[in-house]
Amino acid sequence: MAKTKRRLRPDVVLKNYWRDNGRFADLFNAVLFGGKQEIRAEELEDVDTENSGVTEHREYAEGMAAARDNIKVRKLSGAHGMELVLLGNEGQEHIHYAMPMRIMGYDYGSYKKQYDSNAIKYRKKTGMSEDEYLSRMKKEDKFIPVITIVIYYGEKPWDGAISLHGMLKIPAGLNKYVNDYRVLLIEARKHDLVFQNTDNIDLFKLLGFFLDGNISKKEAREKAIAYSREHETDKSVIMTVAGVANSGIEESFFTKGGGTGMYAAFEEVWQEGEKKGIEKGIEKGIEKGKAEEIVESGFEFQLSEEDIMERLQRKLSLSVQEATQYFQQFKPS
Repeated sequence: MAKTKRRLRPDVVLKNYWRDNGRFADLFNAVLFGGKQEIRAEELEDVDTENSGVTEHREYAEGMAAARDNIKVRKLSGAHGMELVLLGNEGQEHIHYAMPMRIMGYDYGSYKKQYDSNAIKYRKKTGMSEDEYLSRMKKEDKFIPVITIVIYYGEKPWDGAISLHGMLKIPAGLNKYVNDYRVLLIEARKHDLVFQNTDNIDLFKLLGFFLDGNISKKEAREKAIAYSREHETDKSVIMTVAGVANSGIEESFFTKGGGTGMYAAFEEVWQEGEKKGIEKGIEKGIEKGKAEEIVESGFEFQLSEEDIMERLQRKLSLSVQEATQYFQQFKPS
């Protein structure tokens, strides 16, 4: 009987991987604090829950969750009461030359949703100054800060801008007057981050092998197998790496429960990856399934047509025409 293969979707496995609070906290500690454990797993909560306590309206939380790959709120009780920070991460398979503007848009959307939710309370002028009423915001109102990390999983070195200034042609002498917006971007293929979480250490080590363009696929495979065997890499990490590699993996590896059999998964990953001529019909079927999910979730979270189209083009690397076809095919009748 032929072995059953299951294709792991990169966007799905990455979202599932970073859903774990321990891994998520470790990522932000590595990027923001040089590995020092400032953010703890128990302080994090998913934003896409109705009882998160972050906002007054469920639509706000769901809207943000739909716009990001993962977003969590950090709740920390301090001397000044409850302190909140929104932490989001975004996986990127391809270089995006407008990334600073895109992340700026995501962050602005989060702030705008907070403002809109807050402004609902001020429909009447009672107890407000004229300036506050016109602003729909009291002087003492403060919003939750947002920090977004982009993880680039591509093989090519990132050569795009990592700040808004990098996208602009600023006349001499005006640089300091043009507001900038910086992207916290990490390249999975090469980084100097200090991780404490074992799964994160293994994930980025294995991705480093797979995304290294200076070694052959055979050598990368051998290094990955040797490393995973030596460090007893968790199955979920191997599945995530397989998903990022966009290759098939045997159904049996989902149920074997570890052992040396798990490391043979890398053999399957690379055997599949080396078959560049994988049936176009299968690839198209995978793309179609992803497109259907993006369109359906977009309507579920009440995103605009423009937002859904943008996600189709970005997530699946589609042209406007291709994205339009999928949108028309899968939009609710």
